[in-house]
Amino acid sequence: MTRGILRAVKQVNTPVAMMCTLWVVVAGAACDGAPQADRQVADLMIVNGRVFTADEQGTVAQAVAVAGNKVVRVGTDQELAALRGPQTRIIDAHGATVTPGFNDSHVHFLSGGETLGDVDLAGLTTLAQVQDAIRDFAATKADAAWVKGRGWLYSPFPGGSPTKAQLDAIVADRPAVMTCYDGHSIWVNSKALAMAGITKDTPNPTNGVVVKDPTTGEPTGHLKESATDLVTAIMPKPTGADRRAALRTAVAHAHRFGVTSVQNAGGDPEEMALYDEARRAGELQVRTYLAFSARAGTTEADLDRMDATRKQFGDDPTLKTGAVKIYADGVIESRTAALLAPYQNSPSAGSPNLSAGELNRLVTMVDKRGWQIWIHAIGDRAIRMSLDAFERAAVDNPAPAGGRRHRIEHIETIDAADIPRFARLGVIASQQPMHVPLGDMNSAHPSGPWPDNLGPDRASRAWAWKSIHDAGGRLTFGSDWPVAPLSPGQGIWVATARTGPPNAADQKLPMRDVISGYTRWPAYASFEDQRKGTLAPGMLADLVVLSADILARPPANAAGVVVETTIFDGKVVYQKPK
Repeated sequence: MTRGILRAVKQVNTPVAMMCTLWVVVAGAACDGAPQADRQVADLMIVNGRVFTADEQGTVAQAVAVAGNKVVRVGTDQELAALRGPQTRIIDAHGATVTPGFNDSHVHFLSGGETLGDVDLAGLTTLAQVQDAIRDFAATKADAAWVKGRGWLYSPFPGGSPTKAQLDAIVADRPAVMTCYDGHSIWVNSKALAMAGITKDTPNPTNGVVVKDPTTGEPTGHLKESATDLVTAIMPKPTGADRRAALRTAVAHAHRFGVTSVQNAGGDPEEMALYDEARRAGELQVRTYLAFSARAGTTEADLDRMDATRKQFGDDPTLKTGAVKIYADGVIESRTAALLAPYQNSPSAGSPNLSAGELNRLVTMVDKRGWQIWIHAIGDRAIRMSLDAFERAAVDNPAPAGGRRHRIEHIETIDAADIPRFARLGVIASQQPMHVPLGDMNSAHPSGPWPDNLGPDRASRAWAWKSIHDAGGRLTFGSDWPVAPLSPGQGIWVATARTGPPNAADQKLPMRDVISGYTRWPAYASFEDQRKGTLAPGMLADLVVLSADILARPPANAAGVVVETTIFDGKVVYQKPK
């Protein structure tokens, strides 16, 4: 049959005939008059939808057909009707938006799964609410050696700093540790402080703060940045079985929100091995791109070990590595982000975690090995240092064959002079819409010290994703889960419906650009845009069916839209309960 087709190509080379003939070759379907036996039958088909393909043109179709784990055709219901067979599963989208599977470009996936079993303090706005939640949780965990929680805001605590006395009042018999929503501070009780040996004589570790009472000098129970390691180092380590269970929980949680790919911000070969066990067992139904962690003092020998793991996995479509993450600074809430000028309410401007010389050395060394580099940079000084380091590496090292695609993570406040440098240097802006402190929504931090610390001018330049986009820079969006909810739907709403002041309403983006920020652009950011992130023949069949057409809704009405169906690798892995 193929020879006959090739003869037909030579004999009839009109555009219409060529398109029809190529479809026969590629998909096994037939033009009018071809035998039914030669037609490919779809395993799954989504019809009656608003299929946003996320291609460069922003094409919207009506239906998409899947065979095996690949998309075979996108078009109208009528155009795809010939691919229906007796066993084809038909999903009626009822006019709702269908997109490529969501790709969270910044997540802490395993720790997110682990925290789902802890007390959830997110969104609690009074000390009484926080204490009640911990008290009730501790009562249900009478046999737990440690009481753990996550998500507290600064605003419920006088001065924005929690104390051991507040935690001792509800948990005194065993150690308790509560992680702040931003992941950069913990709140512990007296038992935990004693077990960790933290006293009035304990010095601040490098890049960390043991908060102490200004009168007595005693530790208050609030630990910032690297000081958190003093307690986490003595906590019981989860078993391999515990970690596998947490990973399974995280995968199921991701499917609920339409997430079919994640980019894990920081890990090591041990964590990669855990993911690989899950992959071989068929449990890793979320495509994972893992960035290894590096810090001041990282050596060529450290990179040798990372290289060995990278070569082991290559370009596997389910699990791969190829990135190294560096922390340039802390966070604005605890005034550990590095700024160009002092904080609004402090003489300090924060300090970078590395000197400019060490950051340049590290970036140049890692870049020379052909690794992608992610730099956590929240303050405008840290962002400038990161761009400078990337610029220096591009001068010192030849460009790798596949390009660099280096990234800066977070970018919470930026100097206007640095915005065009993203496009000029080819640096990707990786941002998390749910970090925006909108007081009228379920944001990661609806209130607290963020705007007060920055002041109105810098706050008005916060999360400048539209400015970066309009200047030609590439964006990719994520959640930073468990810092913020693992919900692209909520992030999409924030990015399209920003209100101000001081939340930079002029930075909101059109709906189609934002959806691309959770689909096509993340695929580019992990060097996988040739196999996922858009809906076209030959692309991986990872898809999401939403509950309504968000392309036609005003942004303010998109908040209640949820995921109806998640498809991973051509198979339905989640359906919203009826």
